[in-house]
This record gives sequence, C-alpha cells and structure tokens, in this order.
Amino acid sequence: MYEKAKFLPAGDKALIVEFGDSISPEINKKIRNMYIAIEKSQLEGIIEMVPTYRSLLVSYNPLKIKYNDLCQALREFEDNLTDTDSEPAKVVEIPTIYGGEYGPDIEFVAEHNNISIDEVIEIHSSRNYLIYMLGFTPGFPYLGGMSEKIETPRLKTPRTKIPAGTVGIAGKQTGIYPIDSPGGWQLIGRTPVKLYDPFADPPVLLNSGDYLRFVPIDETEYKSILKQIEENKYEVKITSLDKE
Repeated sequence: MYEKAKFLPAGDKALIVEFGDSISPEINKKIRNMYIAIEKSQLEGIIEMVPTYRSLLVSYNPLKIKYNDLCQALREFEDNLTDTDSEPAKVVEIPTIYGGEYGPDIEFVAEHNNISIDEVIEIHSSRNYLIYMLGFTPGFPYLGGMSEKIETPRLKTPRTKIPAGTVGIAGKQTGIYPIDSPGGWQLIGRTPVKLYDPFADPPVLLNSGDYLRFVPIDETEYKSILKQIEENKYEVKITSLDKE
C-alpha cells in the first residue's frame, strides 16, 4: 500500500517532503516526480528545491505563500503523480582513466576483493549508476548500484587533498570528487570532465534522479579531453535512459 509523504517544517521558510525512511530507487523516483511537478507548476513563492536520499527540501517565501497553503498544493501534486508525468532520466557518460597516478588505490581494491585490476575496471564501468543526491561539496554525486564485487572499506586515515575529478570507492558506494578536497575514499581513477564549474551555466553538471556511467579511457584520451575542455570544445555525452 502506498504511504503518503510526510510534510515537516524546516525553520520558517522551508519544509521537508519526506517520502520514506530507506534508500531505494522507488523513493528516488517519487522525489524526482515531485520535483518535476513543482517545477512545471511554477507555484508562486517557491525559491529553491534540494533533493536528498529520501526527501525533498522546499524553500519558499512566506510572504507569497503560507505554510498550510504550500502543504495543500504539494499534497495535490502528490495525489496526481503518475509515472507518465516524469521525464526520461538521462545517462551522463564520464570518461575515466583508471589506475596509476590517477587511481593509486585500485590495486588495493583488486587485492581486497581477490580479483584483477582489469576486473575492477570492467565491473566498475559496466553499469549505470543512479544519482541519488548531490552533497558534501558542490556537485558531489552520491551514486547507487555499485557491485558488491568491488566493495572496499574507506581509508583508515583520510587524505588531506584529493584532486578534482578523482573517482573513488567507499564501502558500497562510488563517487567523484568535483573539487580539490580532503577525503577518505579508495581512489581508483580520474575524469578530466568538470563536475563543478562556478563560471558555467549551470555550474553543476549532474542532477539527482539521472544516471552516470563511467567510460574507461587511456592517458592519450585523457590529455586530449583536457585540452578540448580548456578550449571549450568538449561536450559531455548525454543520452536517455530509455535508449540504453
């Protein structure tokens, strides 16, 4: 039986629409559909929306719409949501060079799981990962769907600086560091693609509810893409999930 979402106040200018208490593709789809419905409605007073693993934060202007009126409008959206209302999810292809100086921990990941480095690469790049949410740093994607065959614990001591674009594994998760930052994930590769660029429009490449796929490349391709990006000639390949 379908359970109604919970509406929870978050200060005096925001509310949380909570769809469940677990991480699942089904809950993520409800969040995505609600986000699209609100966006399409152009409901007056909405300032910003932030999707999370199991909820949607809706910031609003209390001078333009009251809390109870907003709850009523969102409940009506929820009651009328159908799968046909949602837009096809996108698949963003992320070219990635694995191992070496770009992924110094890939050997440990292979040894930990009793497989070869080539198998780590094949497994890691063989699927579409659902982007559940963005957080930690601007544009950092929390991805779902990684194979348990390459599951690896975090580092005992985090690194103080990880280069932007680095691809890592932590437990059952994989992700990409959009900017130089500290981190404790096992580093297996790097992408030349910018996930966050404050001068771009939009500044963040990825969106929650879409999918990401890692595409293995060699060092020649990596440097070529870097050059194309510097010259504003590179376009990230994006397809529809329905066409996969």
